[in-house]
Amino acid sequence: MTPHLIALLLASSAAQAPPTASPAAQADNAALSATLNWADSQDFDFASRGFMGTLADGKIRNDKGELLRDLNDEAQFTGPAPATVNPSLWRNATLVAKHGLFQVADGIWQVRGFDLANMTVIRGQTGWIIVDPLTGAEAAKAAMALVTEKLGKRPVVAVIHTHSHVDHFGGVLGVVDQADVATGKVAIIAPEGFLEHAVSENVIAGPAMLRRATYMFGQALPRGATGHVSSGLGPMGTPGTYGLIPPTDSIKTTGEKRTIDGVEIVFQVTPNTEAPAEMNFYLPAWKALCLAENANGAMHNLLTPRGALVRDARGWADYLIEARRRWGGETDVLFTSHFWPRWGKDHIGDYLLRHAQAYAFVHNESVRLMNQGLNAVEIGETIKMPEPLAKAWFNRPNYGSLKFNARAVYQRYLGAFDGDPANLDPLPRADLAPRMVAQMGGPRKVLAAGKAAAAKGDDRWAATLLSTLVRAAPDTPGAKAALAGVYRQLAWRAEAAPWRDFYLTGAQELDQGIKPTTQAAAAGIAANLSVANLLDSMSVRLVPERAIAPMTIAFEIPDTRERHLVTIGNGVMLHEKGVTDPAQATLVVPRRALIGLIGGAVKAPELVMAGQLAIKGDMTVLQRFMGLFQPPKPDFPLVAP
Repeated sequence: MTPHLIALLLASSAAQAPPTASPAAQADNAALSATLNWADSQDFDFASRGFMGTLADGKIRNDKGELLRDLNDEAQFTGPAPATVNPSLWRNATLVAKHGLFQVADGIWQVRGFDLANMTVIRGQTGWIIVDPLTGAEAAKAAMALVTEKLGKRPVVAVIHTHSHVDHFGGVLGVVDQADVATGKVAIIAPEGFLEHAVSENVIAGPAMLRRATYMFGQALPRGATGHVSSGLGPMGTPGTYGLIPPTDSIKTTGEKRTIDGVEIVFQVTPNTEAPAEMNFYLPAWKALCLAENANGAMHNLLTPRGALVRDARGWADYLIEARRRWGGETDVLFTSHFWPRWGKDHIGDYLLRHAQAYAFVHNESVRLMNQGLNAVEIGETIKMPEPLAKAWFNRPNYGSLKFNARAVYQRYLGAFDGDPANLDPLPRADLAPRMVAQMGGPRKVLAAGKAAAAKGDDRWAATLLSTLVRAAPDTPGAKAALAGVYRQLAWRAEAAPWRDFYLTGAQELDQGIKPTTQAAAAGIAANLSVANLLDSMSVRLVPERAIAPMTIAFEIPDTRERHLVTIGNGVMLHEKGVTDPAQATLVVPRRALIGLIGGAVKAPELVMAGQLAIKGDMTVLQRFMGLFQPPKPDFPLVAP
């Protein structure tokens, strides 16, 4: 073998070698590890307690037999933290990797690890009460099969949705039949406002949120020590079919009680905490408290990186204190929609107090620093959790980040502008980046400076330099690869799972380009959109320059007896319900058919032929109207121009 061929083989081997953590990243992780409360191993007992078994083959499949998730993959998350994973996050990954059916109390069980969230099963006199039936029907069906195998077959008599996020209601069709709900055999119980928020929260900015969610949850990453290890709240989401059944009973006020199949339930409503519509509940028969997603095994997000409205940290803390005041002194077991239960009055009382104090601290300290003149980034850099709160594992930033949450408090009160006049009218990225690179001496000098910073372990500065270069001159040889390497080093340090997945997905896209995302099958949720929701979604897709000339369109919905008047003009679409003003064209169409038409699932001629659409007035106006809109771009770039 010639020396030249040997060199080529060595080069090829080096190119394919898995990335590893730099000395600086390993030193940072070791320094963090030295501050963590490793002596407290209570969670390992809690996460394993009551284990009754899991799926025999560990595989979750769809109706076609296609593999959606292999739970056997979770076996890799054990032992000491690899160099490429933050030690605190690795601990989280080893705990949330535990999957199967677990007994919480004599009459309460949870299926954990099958999806991002938990499904709780409560035994009534004749059947099961299901709490939060996971994200997709397939995972929920697998969970129910395990419940039946271990506990026997019983009918589902009620489903409780603790809040309006899809990982807590989307699998409902895997545990109940919609017909049984319609006939009253099964009750669907949720907090007031649940349906509105469940279907509308992502309508306006949904495409952008979904794009960012692929980063936040590492959906395109491999599982393992150099990829996705944990979502922070659970192992990972299981792909599947999303559904939604409207509630038959809404909980409006704290203290409301229901007796479901002989089980008394006392509710606490907690709006605008982790979700816009959310509730906790207490089960007196078991002295068991469910705190939904308001209490967790790690810090939560006040502003999720995928994007959402900023949450109220102060109100969140207040509701936890209220729950502690009402039930903390008598609660024997506390369970939640993520993570594992907690047992013992003393432990539960301490947990509720210090968890509430953590959210109150983020709020209060961020506001104090804001009023000292620090901007959002400076507050995030300055804030430090008090040791008695920080040493509690349930306050560690494995999901929500202290820095990000502090910036969220600033944004909630003061918005994105930091008060510096230079930032009133900043240059857009496409204009700023080339100017910065030119000012620093050109692409080659910026690349060299970025690599030098990375070699010293100064990766945040290296990311600033190299991301600016990639924005300005993405074809610079070695620029994308250098930035991808820096993002990986930042990922190896990240204690928050969403941060790790953001960095690694960014690195993956720099190396491989954008991978097209597969949208979840969510027709069951879309079917519950109101006409107003649909028209809202259209109004934010209007291309202004196409819509200068005025026009009016009316939508008459016979099955709901609604009429909506849409007016177009000056580049804006407005819609009003119940207005009887004449329109240039009128569409008479049932709501479900309109959903299909606007969503692109069916064409207007098909609906006309099926007798589902009648058009009155000027057809040319309708044709022009349908050409005013631009579909959202599902896979827009985040790390490159």
